[in-house]
Amino acid sequence: MLALLGPAVLLLGSCAAANPPALRQHAYAFVSNGGSHSVTVIDLEALKAVATIEVGRGPTDIRLRPHSAEIYVVSTDSHEVEVIDARQRRVVGRIPVGLRPFFVDFSPDGRRAYVANSASNTVSVIDCERRRVEATIAVGLAPGMARVSPDGRLVVVANRGDSSVSLIATDSLRVVATIPVAESPEAVAILPDSSKAFLTASGARQVSAVDLLHRQLLANLPVGETPVALAVKPDGGELFVANFGSHTLTVINTWRNEVTETLEAGRQPAQLLFTRDGSELCVANFGSNQVFLLDTETRRVKQVVPVGHEPEALAWSPDGRTLLVAHAGSGDLAVIPLGSPTMAALIPTGLSPRGIAVAV
Repeated sequence: MLALLGPAVLLLGSCAAANPPALRQHAYAFVSNGGSHSVTVIDLEALKAVATIEVGRGPTDIRLRPHSAEIYVVSTDSHEVEVIDARQRRVVGRIPVGLRPFFVDFSPDGRRAYVANSASNTVSVIDCERRRVEATIAVGLAPGMARVSPDGRLVVVANRGDSSVSLIATDSLRVVATIPVAESPEAVAILPDSSKAFLTASGARQVSAVDLLHRQLLANLPVGETPVALAVKPDGGELFVANFGSHTLTVINTWRNEVTETLEAGRQPAQLLFTRDGSELCVANFGSNQVFLLDTETRRVKQVVPVGHEPEALAWSPDGRTLLVAHAGSGDLAVIPLGSPTMAALIPTGLSPRGIAVAV
């Protein structure tokens, strides 16, 4: 999505919170603002911004490090990762990485972070305790997303520039396989049992299925135009694909590696997020300024919630009962109680928010 979306303009204003959703834990949302080089901290109980933290230029991905109170922010234009102490709400570390990083992911124990550097064709491996790069691994051309398998054994890297996927073994920090896939792979999703990875290929209107055990391509599956996002159902049996260009969702049976259905979505679906039990799928429709709630059994839209301009990032509150939506176009964050037809609040952030991390 980052390559598709242009700069956004902040529209000042907010919605008053009537009957704010009750959260089981006092939680805070950290929102990366790509256009204003900052992170906005939002109190999800008071439903207001409580801090703005300056970071590097062009922050994109933002994630909570597992088993910690640290937020990692990827600053693409300044080629670094910032570490924010979520409790102190300040930057406590800056880690230089390669050129033009976009995404970060962590080992399951939170001891390492992996950052794909799109302009230097490398993956930086960060020792999170020491806050320094411990290894730099050469991969394919223009790597975009690197994802760690749930078992922690492999890092799956989508190389857009040469249409390949690199598999890095985490015990040796070496590339153990390079597998050709469909043209221009971008997003990566891995099954819960770590057996397969799926990659969007926007250049070919396909999704590539890769066997991680035998390290080989299984299939290139036809999907809609400009697939940009993937979501695996929690039981691992189905994969949903957001087709930004054709305004549809493709459903893939992950056990048989087959396309089973194509569903209508709103205009330009940009991001997907399952409820914890997998019974519902949230769809951020970038072009129609709506969030759909899809029943994954009946395949019917249960609810359509109007939100801000150009919704792009989705996240859950810690209790899984409140949906957070960041709007790249209007520069704000929607707070939506699960099952509600309306927003409980619309909270201003910085310019062009790109990601959301939640900490308690």
